[in-house]
Amino acid sequence: MGSGPAFGWSHMKTVVWFRRDLRVRDNSALYEATSEKGRAVVALYIITPEQWQEHDDAPAKVHFWLENVRELKTELEALHIPLLVRETKRYDQIPRLITKLMAEVEADALYVNAEYEVNERGRDEAVRAALKKKGGKFLAFTDRVILAPDAIETGGGTPYTVFTPYRKKWTEHASESAPSVLPRARKQEKMRGISSDDVPEKVRGFDFTSARPDLWPAGESAAKKKLSRFVKEKIEGYDDRRDFPAVAGTSTLSPCLAAGVLSPRQCFEAARDANNGSIAGGRKGIATWISEIIWREFYTHILYSYPRVSMHRPFRLDTERLIWNESDELYDAWREGRTGYPIVDAAQRQLVQTGWMHNRLRMVTAMFFSKDLFLDWRLGERHFMQNLVDGDLAANNGGWQWSASTGTDAAPYFRIFNPDSQSARFDPDAKFIKKFCPELADVDPKKLHNVAKFTPLERAACDYPEPIVDHKRARERAIDAFKNLK
Repeated sequence: MGSGPAFGWSHMKTVVWFRRDLRVRDNSALYEATSEKGRAVVALYIITPEQWQEHDDAPAKVHFWLENVRELKTELEALHIPLLVRETKRYDQIPRLITKLMAEVEADALYVNAEYEVNERGRDEAVRAALKKKGGKFLAFTDRVILAPDAIETGGGTPYTVFTPYRKKWTEHASESAPSVLPRARKQEKMRGISSDDVPEKVRGFDFTSARPDLWPAGESAAKKKLSRFVKEKIEGYDDRRDFPAVAGTSTLSPCLAAGVLSPRQCFEAARDANNGSIAGGRKGIATWISEIIWREFYTHILYSYPRVSMHRPFRLDTERLIWNESDELYDAWREGRTGYPIVDAAQRQLVQTGWMHNRLRMVTAMFFSKDLFLDWRLGERHFMQNLVDGDLAANNGGWQWSASTGTDAAPYFRIFNPDSQSARFDPDAKFIKKFCPELADVDPKKLHNVAKFTPLERAACDYPEPIVDHKRARERAIDAFKNLK
């Protein structure tokens, strides 16, 4: 009598392992799995608390994930696909968990959407190897990005490290071969013997008491409505309005993209359709927003091609010689929004209160941290990740390294934002500042854009701190430090 595979299945099943792709529409792995005839699909979601803590995932983000997993469960059950929820501490325990689960549900194939960070790639390779030993197969699909990170390269066969030529090549490639948005996964016959698990309300170690469903509603239907509303009402003015934090000029779709409740393909296709099929030309506001989608792709391309950036190392290796300041006092003042620079403080408070920060302000406050305070950018990067509902390693790391002039295609080290001029230009009436720094509500906006105009009496009256650093001298010090690298 011959021996069969290690898995003892009697009916062929496929497990679709959801990670950061919490939707049933335009989901590559789910669509492919449900398209195979004669196979039943079982969905899986794995909670890994210790790994998430090690990755500095924010409580706000974990809360948002769980809300979306609950919505996903409802969507899957409408397709007669049960969702199993498992918990294990770390990634290294997942291969054993998955092989055991697949034997239990009699599945011989695992479908996933590829992830590109170092730890995630190592985890998936370990799972692939474990399944191979058992006679099972592991299939990964491109889904977190429109074009796979290794899909385009320079004429010399190397990865792009500068955005503008990358964008040009990406645009050419996407014009010819950008994948279409996939329809909703197919409904299958009801499955006997396997039913969905409950999704926990919370995960130990991620206490979160200030949920903002008004800002971040869960579920792909809510995400699609938000995208549709943005494209219909705001995208044409995006180029003119996106830099003003007091104006609702951005899409605020980043939490949906980070959790995969919305796909980049859906965003790209909606924008391109609104732009009459054009990617780089046409209406300026739409083309600018598409460019932001390409920035997201670029940072993922960098993270994939240069794994060191997801291992706490700079892209520019020469900047490892920089000797950063070490000051808990400066760090705490920045983190708590008490730097004495209103635009920086308002941005930091927005982050803590809402789990999100306006993109212009992410650049302003990150550059203030790494240039004015000359603190190690990795500390600031970590603080953002520990608070952002849309925390994404590639985008967050890329943005911080741009601001700190340690990354690819970064801001030149001598181009340093002046927080006062940024404030005057992008929050002229101080509406944003006064919203998040209410102690400044009665102060003349002109004085809020020039901290030197505060008199000691005025400062005492509103109980607002003196600037913790002089911008002009701090700028000179940062420039000298970078010059000395040469």
